Amino acid sequence: MKTILTVIGKDKPGIVAGISQKLFELNINILDVTQTIMDEYFTMIMLLDLSKVNTSFDEAKGVLNGVGEKLQVKVNVQREEIFDAMHRL
Repeated sequence: MKTILTVIGKDKPGIVAGISQKLFELNINILDVTQTIMDEYFTMIMLLDLSKVNTSFDEAKGVLNGVGEKLQVKVNVQREEIFDAMHRL
């Protein structure tokens, strides 16, 4: 299963490291990533492969949201098919 992870928040050191470390611990592969700094805000979008995740989707989502809280950023995780459906005209 593929998912889209977005991260938005005030830029500071450790955001990429914190998110990617937790993805590693969950056995989630990063397929693609884009990030930028807009003014003072960090934004990142990742395409993830959860085919070998070592927990359920909901548990992984909760863990990643918890990492976002610790890093003081907003983390959103959506299944790719839901993301696609929401953005179709």
